[in-house]
Amino acid sequence: MMKEMVMRNVFHRPARTAVCLLAVAVEVTVVVLVVGLTTGLITETGKRIEGVGADIMVQPPNASAWIGFSSAPMPIKLREKLEPMRHVEAVAPVLLQFNASGLEIIYGIEPETFRAVSGGFVFHQGHDLVGPDDVVVDDVYAAAHHVRVGENLRLLEHQFHLVGVVEHGKGARVFVPLQTLQEIAATHDRVSLFFIRCTRPEHTQSVMAEMHSVLPGYEIRPLKEYLSLMTATDLPALNSFIDSMIALAVCIGFLVIFLAMYTTIMERTRQIGILKSLGASNLYIAKAILSEGALMCLLGSACGIGLSFALRALALAKWPNLTILITPGWILRAAAIALVGGLLGAAYPALLACRKDPVEALAFE
Repeated sequence: MMKEMVMRNVFHRPARTAVCLLAVAVEVTVVVLVVGLTTGLITETGKRIEGVGADIMVQPPNASAWIGFSSAPMPIKLREKLEPMRHVEAVAPVLLQFNASGLEIIYGIEPETFRAVSGGFVFHQGHDLVGPDDVVVDDVYAAAHHVRVGENLRLLEHQFHLVGVVEHGKGARVFVPLQTLQEIAATHDRVSLFFIRCTRPEHTQSVMAEMHSVLPGYEIRPLKEYLSLMTATDLPALNSFIDSMIALAVCIGFLVIFLAMYTTIMERTRQIGILKSLGASNLYIAKAILSEGALMCLLGSACGIGLSFALRALALAKWPNLTILITPGWILRAAAIALVGGLLGAAYPALLACRKDPVEALAFE
């Protein structure tokens, strides 16, 4: 009997129910997409850094594992200390520059040293960097921006000539000559990091130990473990952003369910009086109200999951270089967050319904 009553109550006011479902769907969608986007960013960036093929990465003191947020305080002359080290095969200095217009990190590289560390690019079209205004992009960037070899690209307020399209996975999506990027960024003779290739992978730890003694205080990281180092907690601003978006989504769901159920209680005062006059306990009344709120949360969560996949498909169609990971774990977590928020929103209306005096409720018009 209660199931039928709850179902009828939910669909008695279709417009109000639709608004509640939409609010919960938005709540779930925000949680799933925000987490999916940040998780995708972490995973995809980590894989591309590991894909460089180096064994060690050297960064300035106190630098974050999120290399896109690093500055360029290291003098390039530090490689004179790194190259002579035992078991060091190649050292590649790299300058990073964030391109706000394209939302990507640009690598300034020396083609020869970067090739020695990474094994070189796999070219789909064109050739490697030769001139000071040459630029190489990966296949994902070329597809997303619809560019071809021979075209000109405007990057960082500088005109570049596209000379090559390469296989993705070698750190960045855009590569320009190191000296040119140093001039654009006004960081002459300075770099953001060094990629180090050892003569054999098993020499990595001994090389790192020697580097720590020569460069005390510098961040020296093994690239094979790089992905495990990249977490949202390593960048407090990102972690705070995720928490803020989840809190905002919970507030939306809580308020909408609260208002909907509060209005429902006001409208059904007489019905509550009838139920109580027939012997319904306060627990029965509260269970009915909470069940109604929970049902709307579950239906809204299902709509939100579908909406998340639809919006991800639209985003990837428009920006193919994005990575949005929607995992089963976060789908369940988002649904649980919505359910808890909805139950909290329905708690006070349920308490209000339990306090209704049956005689006054029956006399209510």
